[in-house]
Amino acid sequence: MPDLRQLQEKFQLMGLGPLPTTAKDQALRQAGYLVPGNSEIGSRATPENRIKHMQRLMYVDPTLRAAILDLRHMDRIDGRVKKIHNKMARTAVKGGLKLVNPSENKRLERSWKAFKQRLNLHKQEKLESDGRGLAMEGNLPMQWVLNKQRQVIAGIRMPTETIKPVVTENGMFKDANNAYEQYDLLTGKVIASFPLWNLTMVRLSPDNFDDMGCMGRPYLDASRDVWQKLTHTEENLVIRRWERAPLRTAHVLEGADEADLLQYKQRVEDDQKDGSTNYYLNKKGAVTAIQGDANLDQINDVVYLLDTFFAGSPAPKGLFGYSGDLNRDILEDLKKDFFEEIDALQDTQSSVYYLGFRLQLLLDGINPDSIEFDVQFAERKTMTDNQRADLALKHQALGAGARMAWKTAGLDVSEVLAAKKIEQNSHDPYPEEGAGGGGDVKITPGNAPKNESSTSVTNN
Repeated sequence: MPDLRQLQEKFQLMGLGPLPTTAKDQALRQAGYLVPGNSEIGSRATPENRIKHMQRLMYVDPTLRAAILDLRHMDRIDGRVKKIHNKMARTAVKGGLKLVNPSENKRLERSWKAFKQRLNLHKQEKLESDGRGLAMEGNLPMQWVLNKQRQVIAGIRMPTETIKPVVTENGMFKDANNAYEQYDLLTGKVIASFPLWNLTMVRLSPDNFDDMGCMGRPYLDASRDVWQKLTHTEENLVIRRWERAPLRTAHVLEGADEADLLQYKQRVEDDQKDGSTNYYLNKKGAVTAIQGDANLDQINDVVYLLDTFFAGSPAPKGLFGYSGDLNRDILEDLKKDFFEEIDALQDTQSSVYYLGFRLQLLLDGINPDSIEFDVQFAERKTMTDNQRADLALKHQALGAGARMAWKTAGLDVSEVLAAKKIEQNSHDPYPEEGAGGGGDVKITPGNAPKNESSTSVTNN
């Protein structure tokens, strides 16, 4: 066993802090675990992490950067890829953000409305831009900009390929005051550093969520190779059609010398320019038609690559214009898978706004852990509007209450209450009886077409 003084010197040189003094910590250290000071007890640095750590020390992740540049190129030149990214983003952010506030804290609601207005989170363009960036880059690094009044006034999406997490071998941040660095890709120099509160990074399908240095993957990352084969095959198909599709003719003149052949060729080609299709021979010979490529309609290789490419997309190719012979029932099942992917994208994207709002609450002197709240997208896609309304009415029939029914239906409770208050103060001389609910709810299971409501609502 090495001398404790030698271990102490090694710990100091490695910047790991003082040597643990307890027998348990010493045993952990001898077993190969990192014990820097009193934090990260038992966090093991595996050989794989050490290799990745050496790469992270030098530069931004080259593999991720190559994937992002490829996907940006694909999105720019291929309408199919652009359609996938646009459809994912627009479907995910449709309906906008909402604050889930079970305690109905009025101060929290006012702070959220002001935060949402300052950061333009009420605009479809902002949310859609962040959604496309998350799907295309696999990460959503959001820089929070503060003013002198300690208000978060902007959330700026940073380019992922220039950001590098500053982490240790075991994937933990070295220093919360220098959690991320931004590199100039031309010079390879660090141009900015960000503390952990200043830049929030959410990741899409990282290989290891617990490793803060493990970045997310672009959604179509695994489809890049298939896309290259598909576009290459399509281009070769066009070249083949151009070269082999036209009808050709073979002219055979017996006994003609080179001068006669040249003169005949020039006369025939001149006639073809004028649209003439007749040939006249004064020597023994023949004109034989040579058909073009007879297999031009056989493009099964393109169809196979197209199916393989869309197998890695979030939705079936029928949703992107390639209907083919896809059965309608199968399409409905595949759409459910698409909506599950969209829900996962919504959860990842909304988490960055949740963390930004927590920062604003801390700046306002409010402990976010003392209030139960969440930030979500208003419209979840795993259920249709009709299905949500049906489930909400069933909850109401079970006696869950109006507010629970509103939440189940995807409505903002605070907005509903505000609207009801406005109606009550409108002094309508002809009020409608039964307005705002209160009808009898009856459930008739099995008595409805597919995906439609089986709930009956009647007013007293």
